[in-house]
Amino acid sequence: MATQDFLVELGTEELPPKSLKTLSDAFTRGIVSGLESAGISFGSVEAFAAPRRLAVRIRKLEDAQPDKSVEKRGPAVQAAFDDAGNPTRALAGFATSVGVTPDQLDTLETDKGAWVVYRTVEKGRPTVELMPELVEQSLAGLPIPKRMRWGAHRIEFVRPVHWLVLMYGNSVIEAPVMGLTPGNETRGHRFHCPRNLIIPTPNDYEVVLKEEGHVIADFAERREIIRKGVRRVAEQEVSGQAVIDDDLLDEVTALNEWPVPLLGRFEERFLDVPAEALISSMKEHQKYFHVVDKSGHMLPVFITVANLESKDPGQVIAGNEKVIRPRLSDAAFFYDTDRKTALADRIERLKPIVFQDKLGSIYDKSVRVAALASKIATAIGSDPALAERAAMLGKTDLVTEMVLEFTDLQGIMGEYYARNDGEPEDVARSLNEQYMPRFAGDDLPATLTGCAVAIADRLDSLVGLFGIGQPPSGTRDPFALRRASLGVLRIIIGRELPLDLQTCCEWAEQNFSNLSEQHTATTVVDYMLERFRAHYEEQGIGAEVYLAVHARRPTRPLDFDRRVKAVDAFRKLPEAQALAAANKRVSNILTKQGDATVEEEIDSGLLQDAAEFALAEQVLAQANTVLPLFEKGDYAAALSSLASLRAPVDAFFDEVMVMADDAAVRNNRLALLNRLRNLFLRVADISLLPGA
Repeated sequence: MATQDFLVELGTEELPPKSLKTLSDAFTRGIVSGLESAGISFGSVEAFAAPRRLAVRIRKLEDAQPDKSVEKRGPAVQAAFDDAGNPTRALAGFATSVGVTPDQLDTLETDKGAWVVYRTVEKGRPTVELMPELVEQSLAGLPIPKRMRWGAHRIEFVRPVHWLVLMYGNSVIEAPVMGLTPGNETRGHRFHCPRNLIIPTPNDYEVVLKEEGHVIADFAERREIIRKGVRRVAEQEVSGQAVIDDDLLDEVTALNEWPVPLLGRFEERFLDVPAEALISSMKEHQKYFHVVDKSGHMLPVFITVANLESKDPGQVIAGNEKVIRPRLSDAAFFYDTDRKTALADRIERLKPIVFQDKLGSIYDKSVRVAALASKIATAIGSDPALAERAAMLGKTDLVTEMVLEFTDLQGIMGEYYARNDGEPEDVARSLNEQYMPRFAGDDLPATLTGCAVAIADRLDSLVGLFGIGQPPSGTRDPFALRRASLGVLRIIIGRELPLDLQTCCEWAEQNFSNLSEQHTATTVVDYMLERFRAHYEEQGIGAEVYLAVHARRPTRPLDFDRRVKAVDAFRKLPEAQALAAANKRVSNILTKQGDATVEEEIDSGLLQDAAEFALAEQVLAQANTVLPLFEKGDYAAALSSLASLRAPVDAFFDEVMVMADDAAVRNNRLALLNRLRNLFLRVADISLLPGA
């Protein structure tokens, strides 16, 4: 088939910057998915996204769907004709339904008899007919939480739409989309080129926009221009290093069509304010990049990205400096004001703030967390008094002026204010560390006090909310309990803490007097252990490994993790598959006999066959070897040693009849198998591994 390039561009008012990349990706996926479903072949696909446009270009797009053979089966031949050979009503009805006469139908011979069939070739639709539909479908499927209308139009979209380019080769596809009449005219930069521009062919799209329209349509290209430009300005003008946050870079890229980085300055006195507060003010409100020196200390400058090339950039810089100055002044005022009141004097102000209607105030939660953190600190070898103090102060920065204005600074400002109040260093650091890890891949608390408070805070929420019947549902998790669970697991494993979830959750449950659910601690532990599954899948460890360990329900996360790593290493051994199958066989045999009634003691006097003697000898020898390893938690070495049982196990099942007629011999053989299985069960149920 003939091929040509295809281009669609939807022109809009400024799109939401935080959603632009997501919208562009979804728009592209929707069109590609539609083409694949339609069976139309195409070459490379390129997405373009700028503040006022979403565009997709598809190379070497075939000009039509391929023709498709269609076969529809009708009634059986036996039912299609009467005794005289005339068509029955069934045949006539089928012929009418497919639009032909009975004599135009064919016969299909199968193993189950002959059938009447209708065969035809369905001609593929031209691409120019299909594309408007696919574009419309893709736009309708975009992830837009709330669509808007404008003017007298009934069309809905994330922002008002103003123009549409829809081209196949050098021809316009003249079919309306979203109420717009397509053309080959795009629009340039709002200020540098406020006019329409002709797109001769799809191949010329980004070139015309860049050279004539002062618009860089390619999101990735624009992003890299901004990254390099911001770094260059910082290095050349102040010998500094721009700190470029990827999320901020994406947002700035989505705000600019023709980016021009400019460096502005602010008074050095503002550097007395914690850098995090300055950064938050510049980043969240103004979309500025901050700059540090070679030592990592913040410099009194910022970099803004203008969406035009000004003839007088000094005025643009002065305007930005004028805007940021009052914001930094506010931050400085809040900081000075907050330091006049100690955090300890703010504890009472937590009482009116509701944490959850049935679980009390933030103050009530702080008291519970303090009691729990004290016990956890003792269990991990930390100072319980410091943990209790840190927990009581933990939420006091929520009522400071700084955090009320910059909510993302909770914990961070608490650490600064605690140091200002003369609190112990561990207590000060814990006020920030209690929120760690804030996201996947984030740092863990560095102090044991911080670990105790972070774990206690999360477990209090988990146990409390589960205890009043408000666990997370499939779609709702308003208190972020899934993230809290993973945070606890990551801290315990990453810091190698000897904590038992069951014990910790029972401690947490004791701090509540109004829980309505039964066995809350056990329910929470089960929920948390389930979070391990996704945790290990992200590391490339199969679900079957997790399930094998989970079957034993070890409630110490560090112990759980060591077992998973050991089983994952074991399943890669050449003996693993056979031993997994053998364990499965043993498990089935013992289950049929009633697990609880099978002994584990082996009577050597009842052993008869050579293979039986050999297995018993090896099982007893392995028990002496691996039991000390189990006690140390060295599961990897234990399973590696148990792998040597493959040969005697295989020989046993090949040569020995387990269910012997003699009851004593039979029970002794069952005891041997039970002893064998229990060695593996000290780590995991390996009968759940593949091959079993």
